[in-house]
Amino acid sequence: MTSAQHLATILRLCSEDFPREHGRSDVGDAGPGYHIAELATSEEFWEDDGTAREETAEQYEADRDGLSVLLTHRWGPPQVFSLSSVLDRTTDGEDIPEPWGVLSGHVPDVHLWKATGHDRWVALGVSQWDKELPFQLLAVITEIDPP
Repeated sequence: MTSAQHLATILRLCSEDFPREHGRSDVGDAGPGYHIAELATSEEFWEDDGTAREETAEQYEADRDGLSVLLTHRWGPPQVFSLSSVLDRTTDGEDIPEPWGVLSGHVPDVHLWKATGHDRWVALGVSQWDKELPFQLLAVITEIDPP
């Protein structure tokens, strides 16, 4: 997908209703108060010496940054929001609302905007669950305030 297609997906989800139940959507996961769009997914890294993984991480971060430029034109500069303290809080047993709790386990930080005219948060992040697993470029659209 191109940046224009990613932007179209994000803007569509900003206007789309949230589902009543947790589950899969046409672009990723969704639940009460949020959509998580899986904009791009890399290959897995089971037999990699680390080089391909590092190059892929850099590419996904560059893709996130490029998409951030497009969103900055709409909503101004993003707040870069670290999810490490959110992960610590979930590890300590605090109940963090979704989508933030689950994101904190595999997305270190997000670029975050308050989408003017939609009263929703839009976040972009790069996910990797484990060093052998694929990277994903994620867009999160939610009415739930960041913790």
